[in-house]
Amino acid sequence: MENIEIKKLSSNELNQFIELIRVFEDVFEMKNFQMPKEDYLQSLLARDDFFVFVSIFKSQVIGGLTAYTLRQYYSEKPLVYIFDLAVLTKYQRQGIGKSLIEAINVYCKKMVAEEVFVQADLIDDYALDFYRSTGGLPEEVVHFTYPLG
Repeated sequence: MENIEIKKLSSNELNQFIELIRVFEDVFEMKNFQMPKEDYLQSLLARDDFFVFVSIFKSQVIGGLTAYTLRQYYSEKPLVYIFDLAVLTKYQRQGIGKSLIEAINVYCKKMVAEEVFVQADLIDDYALDFYRSTGGLPEEVVHFTYPLG
């Protein structure tokens, strides 16, 4: 798709971060979602171990991803974990998600990261197919959670 800008947000672009969270809310069908306070989101955006890439079309955030840097003790090179990635439904299957993956991979190569990784649910065939199509190598793992409240 033409005229799509992919960019990494800087700490002074809180409004676009909030727009992206609204994209996640829509695409992930998050019922009763309560947006965190702006000062909290601002502090997150200012961290050096958290970053956000957005896709912009006609001045509107239509997709993006969030990622965390995980510093290792096995290597001095960090790992980067893509926490969320979504594109508004009407813009899906037009190469935007692939462009986001390419952008984060280029960025992480420059920061000399060892690897970028992302999780997808086994039942989410669309996500599994998408990540395979972007060169992702699947690993069979079981994810455990410990709810704390």
